[in-house]
Amino acid sequence: MRPRGSFAGPALIAVLAVSVSGESLRADTSSWATRTEEPAAKSQQKPAAKPQAAPTAKPPPAPAAKTQAAPAAKPSSPSAAGNSSTHQKSTAPPTGDDDAYLAFDQGRYLTALELAERRAALGDATAHTLIARIFAEGLGVPQNLYTAANAYARGADLGDVEAQFALGLMMVQGRGVEKDPVAAGAWLEKAAATGHVLANYNLGLLFLNGNGKPENPHRAAAHIRYAAEKGVATAQYDIGTLYQKGHGVEPDAVEASRWIRRAADQGHAEAELEYAVMLLRGLGLTADEPRAIEFLKKAADKGSPVAQNRLAHVYAEGIGVDKSALEAAKWRLIAKSAAQIEDAVLDKLVASLPKADRAKAEKAAIDWQEKSQVKMIE
Repeated sequence: MRPRGSFAGPALIAVLAVSVSGESLRADTSSWATRTEEPAAKSQQKPAAKPQAAPTAKPPPAPAAKTQAAPAAKPSSPSAAGNSSTHQKSTAPPTGDDDAYLAFDQGRYLTALELAERRAALGDATAHTLIARIFAEGLGVPQNLYTAANAYARGADLGDVEAQFALGLMMVQGRGVEKDPVAAGAWLEKAAATGHVLANYNLGLLFLNGNGKPENPHRAAAHIRYAAEKGVATAQYDIGTLYQKGHGVEPDAVEASRWIRRAADQGHAEAELEYAVMLLRGLGLTADEPRAIEFLKKAADKGSPVAQNRLAHVYAEGIGVDKSALEAAKWRLIAKSAAQIEDAVLDKLVASLPKADRAKAEKAAIDWQEKSQVKMIE
């Protein structure tokens, strides 16, 4: 069975909650928060316990991560994957010329499963990984995370990097297997040593949080920066935040601005909000100052209540836009319906509007919400 190229692993993301920011102007959820994007709801079987061990019950000691190695597989675009998260999930379908993967490419998942099972019986590592992917996402079969974890464990023990990465994430999350941060860290480090981009990123979070790895902000920053340099938007935002705070790296406002701007350019909602605030406060790159409202609007359109509330202030005060109490009221109503954000100033503005104008603002807010829901469905 041929080595996988574009098959970038399961629809999983590490569940790691860390925050290095106390800034009240930041997004309501920072990129350190959970960003797990689950597959479409399918019948699930609750795992009984830890999956059967593959050839070895525990992962072998992982070699030191080589943060300068070329990545084994390019991750899917973080912005395309959605930032809710999290961190990002890799969902690129496998491609190649062997029968199991060709069947997978064509959406013939049961055929792909049957062919992969034959290859797996012969000890093919990537076949185990394909079986795991099918069960993890419920493609043609009921979703079964326990079966998926077992298959990933076998693929990982046989040396498949994507299986090592996926198994590490499942162990961090306790999905299909009991939580085991130490074993998770070993598998992620093993995959990261090959240059796997998302394994490096998630390993960096483990070192940052001291979860399964000794807390080491310098090592964390090295792994996260590696992923940032390879184009992972969430990693770009995170390394920018580390440069803001001088956590694991020397504080550097220019580097912070550069990385957060790169994440914002990729459509990362928290980065768009953060960079807009930086620009409005004169802390971003000078050449980008005219783009402050552009970034703020993008974050607001993506559903960030904090960005929506800030945009309301921008319209109320006429900062970089035509002053409009009606538009300010619209965005305040949108933000308030999405989150409990206290703002007496804006509430007073809404209350002071003539009845007709307030009705217009309310209708505009409802229209925006309905269009936003349609976009989410699409």
